[in-house]
Amino acid sequence: MAEFAGKVVAVTGAAGVLGKSVSARFAQAGARLLLLDREQTAVDALRAELGAGHEARAVDLTSREGTAAAIAGAAKSLARIDVLCNIAGAFAMGPPVHALPADQWRQMFDINVTTLLNAVAAVVPLMLGAGRGGKIVNVGAMSAASGKAHMAAYVAAKSTVSRITESMAAELRDSGINVNCVLPSIIDTPPNRASMPKADFSRWVEPIAIADVVAFLASDAARAIHGASIPVAGLS
Repeated sequence: MAEFAGKVVAVTGAAGVLGKSVSARFAQAGARLLLLDREQTAVDALRAELGAGHEARAVDLTSREGTAAAIAGAAKSLARIDVLCNIAGAFAMGPPVHALPADQWRQMFDINVTTLLNAVAAVVPLMLGAGRGGKIVNVGAMSAASGKAHMAAYVAAKSTVSRITESMAAELRDSGINVNCVLPSIIDTPPNRASMPKADFSRWVEPIAIADVVAFLASDAARAIHGASIPVAGLS
């Protein structure tokens, strides 16, 4: 299968559980990858698993300047970026809103929102300059459709991701850039299993199932979809 042959796909949070699944899905479909994460050893290991032709860059995605430098440097060798998958993110419970420390608010917004904003600030000008259009896929959360006790910072951040997705879609669709979002429920990852050992894991959504939806939204088949937030719920 070479659905993405000749395309370059940038993946933030590439060394995480979901990032690895998304990266592998695109590699299997013939894409060249720009793997972005905090630790060079982690993205180098992933690059080795995926085979030749990919770029791996360590970057603090919460830094606007660092993100811009890493993506600009990689774009020179890759020559293009056709797809951006904003996979970097994190979940955390917390105390009630009135007791939530400011640094916990900042942490949830930095990793779920600031990383996205910095990546699109670096990639969108490249897409616009190339004039070939492009695809951007973000990761929100089903739980962010409404407020949840002890999850305020997380659901507020992920709700922001959905609103950013809609705004970007309206801004960029006339330039041939599709911007959409997936909304996973609980993802079946080792950390989630460890934190909820009595849950029915069979009802959670597998990372590869999310990766398949991300790949669809990045494909030509989704060319008429703009600003959508697609639930990916498994059996939960």
